[in-house]
Amino acid sequence: QLHLVESGGGLVQPGGSLRLSCAASEGTLASYAIAWFRQAPGKEREELLCINTHDRAVNFRIPTEGRFTISRDNAKNTVFLDIHNLKPEDTAIYSCAVGVSLFTRRMIADCEYEFDHWGQGTQVTVSH
Repeated sequence: QLHLVESGGGLVQPGGSLRLSCAASEGTLASYAIAWFRQAPGKEREELLCINTHDRAVNFRIPTEGRFTISRDNAKNTVFLDIHNLKPEDTAIYSCAVGVSLFTRRMIADCEYEFDHWGQGTQVTVSH
């Protein structure tokens, strides 16, 4: 079982950068794929990036334009999302989740299409 906690959000001016953290307060992240998502007000949740246990990043359907980078530090039991050149349209709640098997719902090492064990999210607001 993993309990994920996101942090690092806040109010940022356009063009700024942020590093978001997804830490495990219970369990170990190193054995599982972790993905970042975001949900803007009035919009559906969007998949951003996923990182598997071999540090391979998978880019989902949202074009990140090279502004988003995912990484993991197993010693810190944390996965990071770095966002550069922030834009007002990046304003959203950013959440992380663990990759799970579509059929068994067990946590897995690869980035597939199902995720669970969501954190509570961290708010990112991009504005002057």
